Amino acid sequence: MKKYDLSIIIPSRNEMFLKNTVEDILDKRRGNTEIIIGLDDKWPDPPITDHEDVTMIHTGQRYGQRGMANQCVKLSRAKYVAKCDAHCGFDEGFDVKLMADMKDDWTVVPVMRNLHAFDWVCTKCGWRTYQGRTPIKCGWKKDRKTDWHKIGGCDAEGTLIRDFKWIGKNNPQSDSYRFDTEPHFQYFKAYRKRPEYQKMLKETGLTESMSLQGSFFMLTREKYWELNICDENFGSWGSQGMEVAIKTWLSGGRVIVNHNTWYGHMFRSQGGDFGFPYPNADRKVDENRALAKDYFFNNKFDKAIHPLSWLIEKFWPIPGWTEEDLKKLDG
Repeated sequence: MKKYDLSIIIPSRNEMFLKNTVEDILDKRRGNTEIIIGLDDKWPDPPITDHEDVTMIHTGQRYGQRGMANQCVKLSRAKYVAKCDAHCGFDEGFDVKLMADMKDDWTVVPVMRNLHAFDWVCTKCGWRTYQGRTPIKCGWKKDRKTDWHKIGGCDAEGTLIRDFKWIGKNNPQSDSYRFDTEPHFQYFKAYRKRPEYQKMLKETGLTESMSLQGSFFMLTREKYWELNICDENFGSWGSQGMEVAIKTWLSGGRVIVNHNTWYGHMFRSQGGDFGFPYPNADRKVDENRALAKDYFFNNKFDKAIHPLSWLIEKFWPIPGWTEEDLKKLDG
């Protein structure tokens, strides 16, 4: 059996961009890296081309995103594992760059860019628009704030095709994350201005992050299992970046952003065929968030050598957190 240094784990449920993600990883990797795909429902469409470094598992039952990630990691024999969403693009040599600047008790992520995956193009009139859910006809657009509305084009039906780009956009780029007292995921742009951030970045090309976004992260396979990094008690989806980051920090590790490389993540928030493929009903997400809050805010993580208040103080001041909030963590 071939041995690998890194296993990239992709839990996937009916992902239309899975093939693009897999092909981009194979094209951009430069190390001894494999891909393990967990199919949580249907077989991929379009299909994945056979490759000796790609393994697909189809279990016949739905595990959810965390559960399917765990099924994939069970097949890995590599030192490192990286969980990856099924709609991402990568920098050339991202894998060797991440492994080169890595410690065994770290969780590491590249800088995150927004992924320009495709444009819609009309084969009749040439009208073009930025990625989104499938237009009802040429020239029509829908976003989070509006219903379908005409912005151009010829109104023809059945003439639109995806013109794939798969480009990590230079702006915006994200490299610092936090969570609030709810806890909700938040970006932490203010942290970039701090002297400790600037000093570490200048000297090493790395920075620390309080939390994570969750679409890509890498750590050792040993730590993945030791910390139960995808705890299925937290449900299929939600609070994952926070879960991974808090477990890493409180167990004595560090959460590191590697600025020497990047990945592009496609955000899909318009619903329909451009929405999240895993169930994420508000009620269930709220339940999972409440569970995560009880577990971490009440210091129930059994691998912790620090309380959560230690992490909050490390990154203090944190927008949305008050002195009273901090005191509550210590009872």
